[in-house]
Amino acid sequence: MSHETVVRWGIVGAGRIAQRFAQSLAFVPGAELGALWSRRAEATEAFAREYGGAVCVPCASLDALLDSDIDAVYIATLQDSHAQYAHAALRAGRHVLCEKPATINAAQLDDVLRAARDARRLFMEAMKPPFYPLYRKLRAQLAADPIGEVGLVRAGCSIANAPADHPAFSFEHAGGALLDIGIYELFLAVDWLGAPLDVQTLGRLGPTGVDTFASLNCRHERGIAQLFCGLDLHGKGDAFIAASHGHVTIHENWWNPVRATVRYVDGRVVELDAPFEGGGLNYETAHFCELIRAGQLESPVMPHATSRHMIAMADAAREALGLRFAGE
Repeated sequence: MSHETVVRWGIVGAGRIAQRFAQSLAFVPGAELGALWSRRAEATEAFAREYGGAVCVPCASLDALLDSDIDAVYIATLQDSHAQYAHAALRAGRHVLCEKPATINAAQLDDVLRAARDARRLFMEAMKPPFYPLYRKLRAQLAADPIGEVGLVRAGCSIANAPADHPAFSFEHAGGALLDIGIYELFLAVDWLGAPLDVQTLGRLGPTGVDTFASLNCRHERGIAQLFCGLDLHGKGDAFIAASHGHVTIHENWWNPVRATVRYVDGRVVELDAPFEGGGLNYETAHFCELIRAGQLESPVMPHATSRHMIAMADAAREALGLRFAGE
């Protein structure tokens, strides 16, 4: 595929994150929305009218979507169905960008990655923070003016105002704070500290059976992570990264980062600002499109190993809390 080739996308799902993806797609050069399917026919038709323009085909079935003229599939459904749709798309020869968490457990992820390898198709978990301008600017700042070896990551977010019928509270759809919110914090720990070696977890389950709060102390290859996530407390969403010669605060909301402060041991303070355009998902999507054009099967920014480490941490935390979903 040449660098000028337009990448045509199909979306599975028609909810809020699918809408945000479609809005962001307008900010990705050489990409367009070609097809859409969700289990709700009315939502599919309305979505196509609002976001698809003349080139987007609303499909009556998943098979119709996968048989349409598309190159890649964005999976924007609830996490209990991610593995199922990823397998179907890979069997159809489509590249797959899958909303986080890519699967609900490590065994499912291994199966999906094996299918991607066998199909020789690109698969990436849609973890947006590392592609944002601020995050890249921070990485560049620390490469040019290091703060030393990072040894601590502290991050968390807890949302107390989600409605009772929010999918995060659904046991059937594999909800809970860890997979809905905490997956971001797990990424941050892995990205800066490497593979997890030990995960210690305290938390609680709510009336629907999913975790409503979890606090994790994790030992990694290169340091310690202190993480929390919740659905019943109101908690600030910033991140703190400490090293031998300085520390970084990525200000809230750190997973949609626009501002960071770097403080050095010698007293210097560097303020970083980098607003984002579009819906923010455009940066990961543009990266994914470039990987397709280059014939790559794995992202160097969001590699499969990172996804494996993240879901292994979530599995360990859920085991400590006694949370097992149907079929596990």
